This record gives sequence, structure tokens and C-alpha cells, in this order.
Amino acid sequence: MVPVEQRRRRRWFDLSAFRSDIRAAAYDATAALVITLLIFAWFYRRIDAGTSATLQVMPFLADAGLYWMYWMCQAFGWSALLWAWITVLLGLLRTTRGAAGLPVSAMRIEKWRRTTSLTTIALMFAHAFWFFAELVRENEAGLGPAGRVWSAFIDVFVPGGYSSGTGQIAILIGLLALYLAIPLGLAFYARRSIGAKVWRVLHASVIVVYVLSVWHTLLYGTNVWFDGWFRTTIWLLQLPVAALLLLRLVTPAHPPRPRPLDALGRLAGRGAAAATIVVLLLVAASGRDGGRTPGAEGAGLNVTQPMIWAGLAAFIVAVTILVIREHRLASVRQTTAGRRAPQTPQTGDE
Repeated sequence: MVPVEQRRRRRWFDLSAFRSDIRAAAYDATAALVITLLIFAWFYRRIDAGTSATLQVMPFLADAGLYWMYWMCQAFGWSALLWAWITVLLGLLRTTRGAAGLPVSAMRIEKWRRTTSLTTIALMFAHAFWFFAELVRENEAGLGPAGRVWSAFIDVFVPGGYSSGTGQIAILIGLLALYLAIPLGLAFYARRSIGAKVWRVLHASVIVVYVLSVWHTLLYGTNVWFDGWFRTTIWLLQLPVAALLLLRLVTPAHPPRPRPLDALGRLAGRGAAAATIVVLLLVAASGRDGGRTPGAEGAGLNVTQPMIWAGLAAFIVAVTILVIREHRLASVRQTTAGRRAPQTPQTGDE
């Protein structure tokens, strides 16, 4: 007989499905690791040859062998963004009504989405870990081994802990993306406990993680501190995401409920997606995205940590309200269905 506590854990979190997806993600993660190593080799060769535009901003990184952990961190960051892009595209395809016409079944797309999501979280953590390892190596002034580790941990893994330069914004944004990706990404395995409607709210909010990841990478990533085809290409790759998001909002897989608040939310989402497409086209055409430009003096930060914390608070409040609302609606539907269900007549034996 299965113990009560074990049954409760099984009900709360679907460990069986989680283990199955981890096993399935082994091939996906292996491909991601190979691509990461190729990116690392490319970065290393450019730094070693002195052709990386990053050296215009941070010339001390010219010793590729000494700073190899930093470049490993950067390589994992780029592969994480690539896998996040793939995951978002798969998720949008899966939840769009036109997905039925694709040559691949919806179940297969959903399986791919889950495995790439797990790989993305692992890549994001590896990105942060290698930066942590590099800071441990660098932290030598007056610090013992424990002090070096603790100082690096605060800088890398504590939101707001890094307090100098653009890192105070870049690392905060990246950490919020990582820490939001974990619960929102794993919410799928708790959907039976929290309810399908609530899970859909959490699942839809994952797009914020992707936005933070793009912001963190394109505006603060040290490998794109230059104008040129590479940065423009990355911006253009965001067009399919925005277009699919707009299509998803126009033709959702699940029929929308005829309620004014839901209609207003869909209208706002469509407007935001359409505006994003326009902005992406303007950025690609002009080359101006707020990132670094060779030869230009670094501008002051136009975003502050209090602004980011306020945005996070607003996001959490909005998601919480939607979750509570969906939970209450689900309870009302269950109560109504229970009242409408035919009552089984009781006999004396019962």
C-alpha cells in the first residue's frame, strides 16, 4: 500500500511525467551542449585573434586563456537564448488553433516544448554558474576561499547583489528570468493540483521570462556591443515570436470566454504584439536598439533597479489576480456541475 505522504506528493507534483521528460531531454540537452561548445570555440578564437568588438569596451579580456570561464558563461547564455526561442515558438504553435494543420501532432509539439523548456532552464543556470566560477577566481583582494565564494554568490545569485556598472541592471534582469522560469516552467507538472485553468494562466505568463532573457542578452550581453549584421539578425529572429503571439491571440486553441475583462485583455495583448512587430522592424532598419555602439561614450543607465522591482511587483500582482480569478471560477463551475448532477437514490442497505 502506498503511504499517504507519498500519495500526496504524487498528487501535488507529477514526478513520473517529470522523470520521463528529463530522460527525453537527454538528446535535446546533448545537442545544446554541443552547440554551446561550438559557440565557446568561436568566442575563444575571436578573442585570441583580437577581432572581437568586446575588446573595445573591456580590453582586459584579451587573455582568452585566463578568462575562459567568462567566455564559457557567455556561450551558455547564447545557447540558453536559442533554446528559449525554440521553446517559445513551440509553445505558441501548440496553443494556436491552426496547429491542427501542421505535419507534426500537437502531442509531439507539446513533448518537444517540455523537453526544450527543461534544457533551457539548465542552460540558464549553467550561464550563471560559469559567471559565478569566474568571479570566484577573480575575487582575490583580501578575501579567503570562503569569502571569495560568498562574495561571488552575492554578486551572481542574489537579485540586486551586483552593484556596479551595467551589471546592476543586466544581472538583475537575468536572475529574474531564471528565478521566474523555474516555477513557471515546472508548473506543468503540478497542473492536476492547481487546475488546468490556473496552469494556463501561469503557462501564458512564461512569455515574460523570454522578454527578460532577450533584454538581458541583446542590451547587456558583452558579445553584441557592436553595430552590425549579428545584432540585427538576432532582433529579426524575434519577429516570428511576435507574429505567432499575435496569431495566438487572434486564433487561440481554446475558445475565449465572452466576458468583458477577458476581451479587454485579449485586445491589449493584440495591441502589444502588433506594436512589438513594428518596433522590431524599426530596430532592424535603424540599427538603434539601446545597446553599445563602437566609439560612443557609454550612456547612463535609463533603467534603475527600483523600476525593475516595481515592474516585477506589478507582474506578480497581475498573475496572482488572474490565478485567484480562475480558481474561483473553477470552484463555481464545480459547484454548479455538482448541483446539476443526478442524485443516486439511496437504499436501506446503504
